[in-house]
Amino acid sequence: MYPSAMDYARDGGTALIPTRFVWPYGGRSVYLSGTFTGWSQWPMAPVEGCPTVFQTVCSVPPGYHQYKFIVDGEWRHDENQPFVSGSLGTVNTVLLARESDYLPAVLSAQIPPSSNMDVDNQAFQRLVRVSDVALPDDASRISQSDLDISRHRISAVLSTHSAYELLPGSSKVIALDVDLPVKQAFHILHEQGIPMAPLWDFSRAQFVGVLSALDFILIMRELGNHGSNLTEEELETHTISAWKEAKSYLSRQANELGKSTPRRLVWSGPDNNLKDVALEILQNGVATVPIIHSPAQDGSYPQLLYLASLSEILKHICRYFKHSPESLPILQLPIGAIPLGTWVPKIGEPNRQPLAMLRPTASLNAALNLLVQAQVSAIPIVDDNDSLLDIYSRSDITALAKDKIYTHINLEEMSIHQALQLAEEPYATYGLSSQKCHMCLRSDSLHEVMERLSRPGVRRVVVVEAGSKRVEGIISVGDIFKFLLG
Repeated sequence: MYPSAMDYARDGGTALIPTRFVWPYGGRSVYLSGTFTGWSQWPMAPVEGCPTVFQTVCSVPPGYHQYKFIVDGEWRHDENQPFVSGSLGTVNTVLLARESDYLPAVLSAQIPPSSNMDVDNQAFQRLVRVSDVALPDDASRISQSDLDISRHRISAVLSTHSAYELLPGSSKVIALDVDLPVKQAFHILHEQGIPMAPLWDFSRAQFVGVLSALDFILIMRELGNHGSNLTEEELETHTISAWKEAKSYLSRQANELGKSTPRRLVWSGPDNNLKDVALEILQNGVATVPIIHSPAQDGSYPQLLYLASLSEILKHICRYFKHSPESLPILQLPIGAIPLGTWVPKIGEPNRQPLAMLRPTASLNAALNLLVQAQVSAIPIVDDNDSLLDIYSRSDITALAKDKIYTHINLEEMSIHQALQLAEEPYATYGLSSQKCHMCLRSDSLHEVMERLSRPGVRRVVVVEAGSKRVEGIISVGDIFKFLLG
């Protein structure tokens, strides 16, 4: 939350414009000072959910104004906004037009479309959003040479480091027997807090696939299908191998040709380089790959060493370039200037893949259908103003395994809000307490977003508008690698 709007111009004949000022660069204490405050200091408060972003709203008369920020006792200006140098040092500037002049004000160079300061007036905000289709020309153009240099250096690093380097000093890796009942398998996923597990076939003495949260989603949808051959009673004894066969049959039914090619197990060896591991994950649309080692040349006696993910490879990149970020010129680009992730289309933009969002009152069935049909791993949950409330991911489905909740719920009657509350129960894999809803701003640099996504358990960040938390886009770890590897 931010302090209530202040009013320094008390001339009854002056039409004041509520104006939001934002400092998105962090700090312990931040104040605003300007010509409209008489150069006195006005406190700014951190935005809820974005502790590095400070803001305040001031009622400012139309005209030309100068302002600066005081961050941890030091006078600062925002280098990404218009500024001038004078007797007071370097200060930011803003030109606020009268209501009849809103359009020229927005289109003028005084307030660039990417400004992180916007006027809190309905008509003005509407125009700001229309003009926010692109960043200023100097920011929206990515130097091809910078892009090529950065991609080449990242590719070179990944190609010279192996998957073995991802292995921790000690860890626990869980594999499931294909003859295990499906019900018991999902209890294990839930209790262990893991979204997937490799499958071991004793009769063949090899790993044959994986069981993931998506399997549970498909099972829940099948149980909700009145014409299904799968019943809750059968689920008690239904083995993983039986489910995989049923899944293959359902896939053939959905295919007009009646053919279904079984998916091979996607895995990597400890000697494979990290670039190859990343490409295996991206090209096969999986979240993780098992790292498997076999002491024999024929691949017998395979040993499961680890489950590698893109987040860990990204962490490796961040660690390698930690002390030389300047060697990757694209790192300082704002994410809003990069063809990265999925964004809410702006007015006037050509049609593109829409960003899937749902209200908390939507049914759990609607969420599961959207996860499968849109082939996404998570859905932002928003209010009527499209402001971010939470996020529902595939992994949240395992919360239904607790106390066999899945046996006595109706997917159409249970809301997403109720389903998310289940995940807040003790021992649940995810929930609000685990801070799974990670946010960023479109002005954040690629470097900042990469650092955030390299943290354990963070698979995506939701891009929000400062203050309102209105959803603007979503960026996953996979999106980062598609961009970095070209």
